[in-house]
Amino acid sequence: MAAMSHKPTPTTLTDVRSIAVVGVSNQKTKFGSAAFRELKKRGYDVYPVHLSLDTFDNTKCYQSVNDLPLVPDCVLVAVKPDTALEVVRQATAKGVRKVWFQQGANFSAAIAEAEKADLEIVSRRCILMYAGPVTGIHRFHRFLNRLFGRY
Repeated sequence: MAAMSHKPTPTTLTDVRSIAVVGVSNQKTKFGSAAFRELKKRGYDVYPVHLSLDTFDNTKCYQSVNDLPLVPDCVLVAVKPDTALEVVRQATAKGVRKVWFQQGANFSAAIAEAEKADLEIVSRRCILMYAGPVTGIHRFHRFLNRLFGRY
């Protein structure tokens, strides 16, 4: 992955209660779906976002960030990079202040757009390592990152 100009902001998400998860899917192997379920289990108010789903896990699904009934504290971007740019534009228009780009993809263009909008950006980090309470494999990964100074 290419170097990015911003500094990722490690966070425990203590300032976040509501999270829009953009990228939920009926495919169980997709990260957005797993993140939605795990964040909900951890007590966050989560809002699924998918262009063509009416519901996700018995929860009303929104077609875009613009359609959400509130301004979430954070938008988790778990879509392909070519879609992420539009997500950032929607988040900016909605008044969102924090965007979390899930690790594993090159979101350079979307991050540049978020920087121009002066959004708080987190990238190259797995949200499940920071969204408390952290358990299981994510707790172990967090321990390793702290041990090696990458948390």
